[in-house]
Amino acid sequence: MRIYSASTEETLRARKLLADWASEGFLTKEQYQLLRQETVSELRTTNIYLRVVLFFFTLIIVGAATALFFVVFLSHPSERTIGVVLLFFGAVCYAAAEAAVSQARLYRYGIEEALAVCSVAFLCAGIQFALFSGGLFSAKPDAAQSLVPATGAVFSLWIWRRFGLSYAFLASMIFVVFLPGYWTSSHSAQHVIVALLFAAGLASASAVRSRHRFDYLDESYSLVEALLWLGMYLAMNLQLSSLHLLEQQWWGIARTASEFPRPFYWTTWVLIWCLPPIILAHGIRQRDRFVIAAGAVAGILTLACNKPYLGWQRHTWDPMLLGILLTGVAVFIRRWLARAAGGIRHGFTAQRLSGKDKQWMNVGSTALGLLSPDSLTPSPQASNSDFRFGGGRSGGGGASSNF
Repeated sequence: MRIYSASTEETLRARKLLADWASEGFLTKEQYQLLRQETVSELRTTNIYLRVVLFFFTLIIVGAATALFFVVFLSHPSERTIGVVLLFFGAVCYAAAEAAVSQARLYRYGIEEALAVCSVAFLCAGIQFALFSGGLFSAKPDAAQSLVPATGAVFSLWIWRRFGLSYAFLASMIFVVFLPGYWTSSHSAQHVIVALLFAAGLASASAVRSRHRFDYLDESYSLVEALLWLGMYLAMNLQLSSLHLLEQQWWGIARTASEFPRPFYWTTWVLIWCLPPIILAHGIRQRDRFVIAAGAVAGILTLACNKPYLGWQRHTWDPMLLGILLTGVAVFIRRWLARAAGGIRHGFTAQRLSGKDKQWMNVGSTALGLLSPDSLTPSPQASNSDFRFGGGRSGGGGASSNF
């Protein structure tokens, strides 16, 4: 089912581990060069920056080619014709992604990823235009229209399983969020259905992951479990997952807990306090870094959403207090781990053992600089050459204003 062989992915995983260990000084240069020669892979890889560039460049090419086809060959097509053509382009993009891997031997190269993403987008859009009339998010959605997000969820799941792209699994979860809206108009039922679907996925992922604890798939399933835990939490946190309550927070619209039945509303308040420690306990017990991070994020969101849940007034100093609390907890945990023998307590340490964090922080800082250069650098002020100071009648020491 996986397009890459297990031995090839194990080799790439070993090369990444060698690079991390060498960057942290755990291996000498001679050891690294010797071990690197034993982990030669036939796949073609690139760095994260070129990968992102090739991804968006391929998206632009596919979009431009599709638009050109419609302009040249289809002047005024019907919706059904548009849908059939988009389905055809979806099949072409998926076949091209398969060929890019099997023939060109690309691995996380950006090109095959963009083609796979386009295949999902074309498939969903093609089904919508070919089978259903009207908009996807109409006022009265048809239950049969749930075929569109259901197909997107299933095919995104297949892309994740076939190519190993973690964000394809996240896309599948996003598609699942839209499914209950076609089945019921009850907001409470929609939240419960989404949470149950994520819980079923979590149970399945945990069962499958038990067979891959010590191979290259363990990290992938770890991220999947973390995303599903976080998805369950967000489905139950009405202050974050409800559009109506988000309007109340950000736009000042007078909507309160009356949007939901009171028993359901307060049950979700209890759940958002119970889920973070459960997620953290599970992650600590499994030594799972991604799940621990998901539990920490859920705990921070609970603290941030508690006042809106209870209807209490929010103050400008609330984020400052939350920051002080988080800083204190981080310092306490770090010192508590450092005081143990060798800086290790129950298998946990505060010392950095891998260069992955440093690499992703560098990537994040670069992306932040590219996205918001204007917010970091103040814009130059326009100067007025005609402006002249005046108004003083005498200078210091008896001098006149023209001194």
